[in-house]
Amino acid sequence: MNYIEVFRDPKVAKGLITEINNSVQSGRKYHLMEFCGGHTHAIHRYGITGLLPAEIKMIHGPGCPVCVLPVARVDQAIFLSLQPSVIFCSYADMLRVPGTNQDSLLKAKARGADVRMIYSSEDALKLAKENPDKKVIFFAIGFETTTPPTAVVLDKALKLGLNNFFVFCNHVLTPIAMEAILSDEVKIDGFVGPSHVSIVIGSDAYHDVATRFAKPVVIAGFEPLDVLQSIVMLIQMINRDEVGVKNQYTRAVTPQGNTFAQQLVAEYLELRETFEWRGLGFIPKSALKIKDKYAQFDAEVVFDIPIIKGQEHKACACPDILRGVKEPKDCKLFGIACTPEQPMGACMVSSEGACAAHYQYQGVLA
Repeated sequence: MNYIEVFRDPKVAKGLITEINNSVQSGRKYHLMEFCGGHTHAIHRYGITGLLPAEIKMIHGPGCPVCVLPVARVDQAIFLSLQPSVIFCSYADMLRVPGTNQDSLLKAKARGADVRMIYSSEDALKLAKENPDKKVIFFAIGFETTTPPTAVVLDKALKLGLNNFFVFCNHVLTPIAMEAILSDEVKIDGFVGPSHVSIVIGSDAYHDVATRFAKPVVIAGFEPLDVLQSIVMLIQMINRDEVGVKNQYTRAVTPQGNTFAQQLVAEYLELRETFEWRGLGFIPKSALKIKDKYAQFDAEVVFDIPIIKGQEHKACACPDILRGVKEPKDCKLFGIACTPEQPMGACMVSSEGACAAHYQYQGVLA
């Protein structure tokens, strides 16, 4: 606990806030995007937005793995869950994410689908071993953080000779999403870079996007002092017109990342030609799929999944919120028709969603 408290010291926080105020240049605005949903929650949990000068605007990014999955992929997951002799495995948040017409995996379960909540990819593999007469499908989602565990279970399934284990692969890539956002209409002066993702891929993975778009990126930890120090670093880089990547989270992130995990992922997964993101549309080379030589585990190959054009709720602003175009308060449904108990969009469902953060900590925001 002492280790955690070190990164929550009020005296150090006060010093960093003073440094931020002293670093802000008169008449200049700073638009900073915290890419990761975990940072969004940390920022609002500790009231950081209320401590920053008016010149600094924090913008929510698309770094919520549940949120960025498009409606069409949710609809396809529901289709798979309803197939005969299938046990469909999903993380808790995904059970409640609305598909077309507000359908969900939880509602499919109510209609008779065998949908199981799991806590890890290993849980899905265990179900396959324990139910040889069933087809077990693992709903694999997330950024680079959760991709290595998917590669691990594919490796184990291959070695165990399991022929009833399948993966519906929806892993997406962070740096490519940053490029898509910077090509959009949102003004961004710098990024608070994700921490858990960066542990896997390393800080060097952001150099291309930083140099191509002439933006600073600072990899940040999740504690309040991590975030504040990262903002100091970004402001100072912007003031100097400095482009590149800096690593505030040195206690966990290295330039190269986890090379063992990267090699394991590269063995089983490869780039897709294109993939749809909620709010960002189809982005080339932005997601992963199972390699052809392991197609026996690929749910998209084994099952006849229809091509679906998903339909977002017309009043839901989640796609715009993920791009940083709108804030949760700009959505007509927020806090009225859409709440954590009755979510209308993915940004309110997920524990990392921007809408969930605003709703949970709205007392702090007041």
